[in-house]
Amino acid sequence: MPPKIEPWKTLKSEMVFEHRWYKLRRDHVELPNGHELDDYFVSVRPDVVVTFPLTPDNQVIFVRQYKHAAGEILIELPAGVIDEGEDVPMEAAKRELLEETGYASEEAELLLEVIDNPTKDTNKIYYFLLRNVKKVAAQSLDVSENIEVLTIPLQEVEARILSGDIKVSGTVALCLLALHKLEAEK
Repeated sequence: MPPKIEPWKTLKSEMVFEHRWYKLRRDHVELPNGHELDDYFVSVRPDVVVTFPLTPDNQVIFVRQYKHAAGEILIELPAGVIDEGEDVPMEAAKRELLEETGYASEEAELLLEVIDNPTKDTNKIYYFLLRNVKKVAAQSLDVSENIEVLTIPLQEVEARILSGDIKVSGTVALCLLALHKLEAEK
């Protein structure tokens, strides 16, 4: 018989670092076996949206930009955090797509909601497929953003992932989900 899985009990919790872009919480927890950990650190992070924008002629819109923590220029799908006050992830997905690329669509579909890193982070990721995206505006970038917009033919996306050209985990996951869904619709 498999062991009974039980949640940990939080005995005490304190925010040890709080900044606009990053929050760190220290929890004192009791495990089901009675053992206590007084230094379990959790990153309190906002939820995120990732978009798979598909044009009417089967081009996928990607962004190419420098990511400082990785120290690399990477190809990703348009994505970003759900801002405070944004109650609907779909609206955040449309906003991020428009801001980063200038593309828009009214045809957005939630493909999956996942948990990013359940060991240390609190946030969820919402994966959206946006169909019939069209260029409607110029980019509206934050001061820290320098984004090149790329179009990659739908039929080339999987090969770009398998070659390592596209390697950001959330982007890879959504690409594979979207490709699977689109293939199933044929």
